This record gives sequence, structure tokens and C-alpha cells, in this order.
Amino acid sequence: MKSIKLQILQTLYEQDFYAWVEQTAELLRSHHWETLDLEHLIEEVVDLGKSQQRALQSALRLVLSYLLKWKYQPERRSHSWQVTITRERLNIDELLQESPSLRRFLNDAEWINTTYQRARREAMVETSLSEDNFAIVCLFSVDEILDLDFYPNAEE
Repeated sequence: MKSIKLQILQTLYEQDFYAWVEQTAELLRSHHWETLDLEHLIEEVVDLGKSQQRALQSALRLVLSYLLKWKYQPERRSHSWQVTITRERLNIDELLQESPSLRRFLNDAEWINTTYQRARREAMVETSLSEDNFAIVCLFSVDEILDLDFYPNAEE
């Protein structure tokens, strides 16, 4: 039978997430393990990992999208594109520094391809160029994607 405190905590999760977080943190600090809402706590810990992966994928998608724009619209290259590419490369670097295990996604060809396809679609919409203009597979190595000084030439 669930304790009254656990039932209250589980209700709080549904009604006021931030209050649930504060209460859960206090229970963890005070070692009141029996009162923890483990079901939701596990769910939130898993979601933390997923959010790190999504942050990496989002930054990577932006870098790829802008590298494609850089390559396929050389006449429209701008300083703001460089700023965006650099910012997102630095974001990737920070994520990898904080969570080195995220690097395994950069070694996963399927994961990179999925991210590239999204970036390709985004670049097509932003440039109004047809999909025939864009390579079907990612043209850039992970090293190039992360290299602060790499910018593709149009003729490559």
C-alpha cells in the first residue's frame, strides 16, 4: 500500500511539476528513500539523457544545414552564417565536454544520416533549391563538421 506522502508526491507530479522537483530534491538530500516517487523520478532521469541527445542533434542539424547553405549558395554567404556555424560547433563541443558518452552518436552512421536528412530538408526550404541540388548522403566527415575552421567550397 502506498504511503500518503508518496500519493501526495505523485499527485504533485501531475499538478505542479516544479513543486514535485523541489520536493523530490529535498527527499533525496534528506535520504528519505521510502517516500520517493521512483516511477516518475526514473522517467525524469531518462528524459534528462534524451534531452542531452536532442541538444546534440539540434546543434548538429544546424551546423549541417548551414554548411549545406554555405556550399550550395556561395553568393549568399554571410557573416551571420559563420556566426551560427561557429556557435553551434561550440555548443556541440560543450555538450561533448560535459557528457563525453554523447560522442558515440557521432560515430553512429544511421544517427548522423537521420540528422543530415533533416538538415538537408531544412536547407532546401531555406534556400528554395530543389532536392536535386543537395547530396543525398552527408558530404562532411564528423571531423569537418566539428572543425571550427572548415567551410566547404562550392566546387567540392
